[in-house]
Amino acid sequence: MSSSSSDEVFEERFDEVFEEIFEDTFTNIVEAQTSNQRSRAYIERNREGGQDRLWNDYFSEDSTISSQLFRHRFRMNKDLFLHIVHGLSENIPFFQQRRDATERFGLSVQQKCTAAIRMLAYGSAADTVDEYLRLGETTALSCLHNFTDGIIQLFGDDYLRRPTPEDLQRLLDIGEKRGFPGMVGSIDCTLNDINVLDQSPVFDDLLEGRAPRVRYMVNRHMYKLTYYLTDGIYPKWLTFIQSIKLPQCPKQELFANVQEAAGKDVERVFGVLQARFGIVKNPVRT
Repeated sequence: MSSSSSDEVFEERFDEVFEEIFEDTFTNIVEAQTSNQRSRAYIERNREGGQDRLWNDYFSEDSTISSQLFRHRFRMNKDLFLHIVHGLSENIPFFQQRRDATERFGLSVQQKCTAAIRMLAYGSAADTVDEYLRLGETTALSCLHNFTDGIIQLFGDDYLRRPTPEDLQRLLDIGEKRGFPGMVGSIDCTLNDINVLDQSPVFDDLLEGRAPRVRYMVNRHMYKLTYYLTDGIYPKWLTFIQSIKLPQCPKQELFANVQEAAGKDVERVFGVLQARFGIVKNPVRT
């Protein structure tokens, strides 16, 4: 057989094999997609029934659940929760009660906010709210994401802002009363350690030369920069005042005890947040 004939036979056989492989691969992809579509069957959740149950349990005039139990389960009192619900429904499109959104999702703003609060409070998986609120996993996650974005948009200017001059002076007064003039707070290692320090906005102003200018005297020396109390895990920056790990004299022991006691403030606050909101202590499971 000549070389040209061999090449023709090879090319013909190659084309046949390629077509077989291509056809099998294409068929497998189509069948997998069809199987996926079949597995994602529509579930009638009776969301209106879920809303009626939620309303009767927590929000009607003669609600089943007491105000004390409401506070326990929602991690806030009912008035605060309704204030948040009102703000979101008035300003955030996802929570506005428009006809098209209601028909598509069958959800009230109370259901959406309750789903988000439950996941934040218990740190639970998104599908755990389905049985009571009648929300699927994807919808519950959408509620959570829009809720947190909406809270930042509505309340960020009041609660996530830089200290005003009045705030700064109040913090300085508190620090001076505790024996630390020029101190504006403490940085606790819990959820705010050196692994996230570079991403924290706390020290952006310091790095860019926009730090608050103050004047205070310590040991007959005049200082002009504020500082934070920290533990030994942090870098040895001028803005960090760390405890003395192994005090060698009564003076050092006194300083270490007072510094560590003052530094417990943030730790206690985080303890309260962790007790109230499971997502602070552990990432939410999706």
